[in-house]
Amino acid sequence: MPVLSGVSRVFHMKKLHVFMSVIWFELIFEYVLKILKQLISIAMVCAASFAVAGNQSANNQLLNLSIEELMNVKVTSVSRRSQKLTQIPSAVFVITQDDIRRSGATNIPDALRMAPGVQVERIGTDKWAVSVRGFNGRFANKLQVLIDGRSVYSPMLSSVLWEQQDTLMEDIERIEVIRGPAATVWGINAVNGVINIITKKAADTQGTLLTAGGGSFEQGFMGARYGGKINEDTPFRVYAKGFTRDHTTALSGENANDQWHSARGGFRVDHSRGIDQLTLQGDIFANSVGDLLNTGTSGFSSVSANQIRGHTEGGHVRFRWDRAYSERSSIMLQTYYDRVNSEVLPVGKYDAESFDVDFQHRFPLLNKHDLTWGANYRLYHNNVFDTALTQLHPHQRTNHVYSAFLRDDIALIPERLSLTLGTRLDHNDFTGLEVQPNARLMWTPNTENSIWVAVSRAVRTPSRAENDGTVNIPQAQSLPGLSALPIPVMPTLFSNRDFQSEKLIAYELGYRHQFSPQASVDMTGFINDYSQLRDLSFGALSFSTGLPRQLILPALLNNQASALTYGVEVSVDWKPLDRWRLQGSYSFLKMDIASNEFLKQLDPTTGGADKVSPQHQLSFRSNYDVSEKLQLNLWLRYTSAIDFYQIPDRVTMDAKLVFKPARNVELFLVGQNLFSQHYKALGSDFVSSAQTRIPRGVYAGAQWRF
Repeated sequence: MPVLSGVSRVFHMKKLHVFMSVIWFELIFEYVLKILKQLISIAMVCAASFAVAGNQSANNQLLNLSIEELMNVKVTSVSRRSQKLTQIPSAVFVITQDDIRRSGATNIPDALRMAPGVQVERIGTDKWAVSVRGFNGRFANKLQVLIDGRSVYSPMLSSVLWEQQDTLMEDIERIEVIRGPAATVWGINAVNGVINIITKKAADTQGTLLTAGGGSFEQGFMGARYGGKINEDTPFRVYAKGFTRDHTTALSGENANDQWHSARGGFRVDHSRGIDQLTLQGDIFANSVGDLLNTGTSGFSSVSANQIRGHTEGGHVRFRWDRAYSERSSIMLQTYYDRVNSEVLPVGKYDAESFDVDFQHRFPLLNKHDLTWGANYRLYHNNVFDTALTQLHPHQRTNHVYSAFLRDDIALIPERLSLTLGTRLDHNDFTGLEVQPNARLMWTPNTENSIWVAVSRAVRTPSRAENDGTVNIPQAQSLPGLSALPIPVMPTLFSNRDFQSEKLIAYELGYRHQFSPQASVDMTGFINDYSQLRDLSFGALSFSTGLPRQLILPALLNNQASALTYGVEVSVDWKPLDRWRLQGSYSFLKMDIASNEFLKQLDPTTGGADKVSPQHQLSFRSNYDVSEKLQLNLWLRYTSAIDFYQIPDRVTMDAKLVFKPARNVELFLVGQNLFSQHYKALGSDFVSSAQTRIPRGVYAGAQWRF
């Protein structure tokens, strides 16, 4: 008994320590928010008062590099250490700052269209569906997304809410897109891929940047950034941005009420001291968003209006410490606190906060082994309020995830043959312990060729909504016979406390070839075997207990679905001239889903997922410097039909013309979706949003660096 009592005391002390840490971080967060608002104001004054001499734009830097040099760009997301792209046994695509600037993309999801194997569909002005290798939707649940290593994946919904994830686009250094499982390194929910958005160091954003513009769909936008130095070892930056975007139009012709107004600001401070690198970073944001509900067909008698407006605000604080003992030996400690408040009634209302601590250690062993191990703890707390469409019980919940991983990069034959073995252990509150191993083999016979194979296991853990939620689902309205009933029917999705993790065994084969210093190709083939996928089964009709009187059709979650998907992804990079770069990519995806045949026409998330993700995607980009002052950038895309939402195949063209009257001044004109007046947007799963049309857009702007 004394031993048990001692263990109990230790446990409670650790628990108290964790919660005290969260409280401490929250107090710091509030303080930083106040300081951040002041810093942003100061930055605006500095931008108008100071000019930093000698600040050179790097806009043309990447176009001046050869394809061979571009293939040696360092990537960190695959193994949590810096590696050349040609040395990585994974399907990886890097979107550079130059790619983003030339594309004319004003948001992160649109920039992701450049990567092969990534499905990006706009749902409205402020909503996107983004996935890798299928299972796309507004609440796509098999993709891990990071910003500077900070996870923005929501455990409450098992998805990424892209309208909340933004930064100054000019501050993004690169976006690393990993296609295929990366669970050994990044944990549960890194099933089909990982996207890591990496921002520039403070030292690379010195001086002042001002940008502004507007047009038809992009009605108005502005951004400002100021970078300076506290001392020679401590550079910093502060930024602010804001924009307003026009509404889309519903298929019925009415205003979709989804105008988007957003304001955001942030800071970053980097400090170098010997072998130590310290980073403190924070952001705050506020969004005003809206939606148009299909109340006429959904049976939501309690919803008084179909046009709704709401708001979302939040922010985060991140601290990171890196110590590099040598090229092969280092440690890293990162911690962050994140908070979001969202109220878009009657869709949802919640407060959520998370606290994360991540540690890793890398060291060599016996010359041929490069070991990396680490541990992670994440606390996620949320408070959800009942609405007409969604309810979660209990209203408040705190969840914990404990993780540890080990990865060994083995040089079987130095510079020729390497083997990577790794595994990760994750413990979550819903399904307990999950094991995710990985094995990768890479052969590099010469400097021009590399071949790799991989076998991986990954899991997608249940979300809070799948465990505790009740959601009214409009998709079930098309069930035969419902419209003939004399009493309105409310199809309702009920959670399942016995819902298990979705599982994946993935097989991949990749090949890279360097034709010359000016041309390369990267090809990947994959087979994904899914089991215990989310599925639905309908129960018996019953009368509601309250008013108005209506029938309840229960839809119950289960793990009875499975799927086998396979595909090919190809990207080509070619510089026929020093001032002209061509980039092309093609993706093929085939999905065979074993689900309830009756539900395949109703469930876009699993049963009908093969009809939501396009089978063919083609992208072709041309970046041409007409002269030192004039650039012409073209982006042609083809997407095959999305049958579930009756969207035909389409061809879109974006163009950006850039004129530089002076070294640090840039004027630009951008056209989006130039081939058609509009195209049909994706529908929204689980939320009865009206399907809309995305219009053609034209906007112009200017950028000034000094």
